[in-house]
Amino acid sequence: MNEGFRNVWTISKRELGGYFNSPVAYVFIVIFLLLTGFFTFSLGYYHERGQASLAEPFFSWHPWLYLFLVPSVGMRLWAEERRSGTLELLLTMPIAPWQAIVGKFLASWLFLAIALALTFPVVLTTAYLGDPDNGAVISGYVGSLLLAGAYLGVTELMSAITRNQIIAFIISVVVCFVLLLCGWEPVTQFLVNHVPETLVNLVKGMSTWHHFGAFQKGVIDFRDVIYFGSVIGFSLFSTSVVLRGVRGA
Repeated sequence: MNEGFRNVWTISKRELGGYFNSPVAYVFIVIFLLLTGFFTFSLGYYHERGQASLAEPFFSWHPWLYLFLVPSVGMRLWAEERRSGTLELLLTMPIAPWQAIVGKFLASWLFLAIALALTFPVVLTTAYLGDPDNGAVISGYVGSLLLAGAYLGVTELMSAITRNQIIAFIISVVVCFVLLLCGWEPVTQFLVNHVPETLVNLVKGMSTWHHFGAFQKGVIDFRDVIYFGSVIGFSLFSTSVVLRGVRGA
């Protein structure tokens, strides 16, 4: 077991180093920070609200920002391996497929966590201007990281399905967008008028928007953690199924 975790850590370090050895990583972080600042202080009406809170002006935009930014980080995970022909070599190495899958996922998730952590000036600004609820801030960051992980899990699965990074990106955006829309209020209001309430609740329960909302309000609900963990787990398991099929082909 210890050997397995060492293999996961080795792959994670290699993949994470690969991000920062490329200028693309720094461009991504800069774009993420610029967009975060723009949505928070301009579109989020940060100053006009007159409240020391990050729930609406900051965290409410994360599901939409991640919709495009996370797939751009994860689209290369397996598509590039398949395109360059190194996938077969990787799968014949003395490591289990799950170790490679988890290692790649953790490296990308850590990269996203670093980008998210670099938004701390927004927190400092809010603390300087008022007295924010620190518990709500921590909850929002936890939910944001879990949301990014769910999107990343979906993207890794789509990246394993195709050798084309652009196709992996597009499919990932579409799937994550559907998961987001399931709990978006205009969609749920439309469903209420056309389908039974039980079905509406079922659809809402599948939504990343619905489960992220509690974190945004400062509530860490175990059910929401289980939801995001399930999306990640299912995506990684499905990735292993896809890769076994590729190796056996």
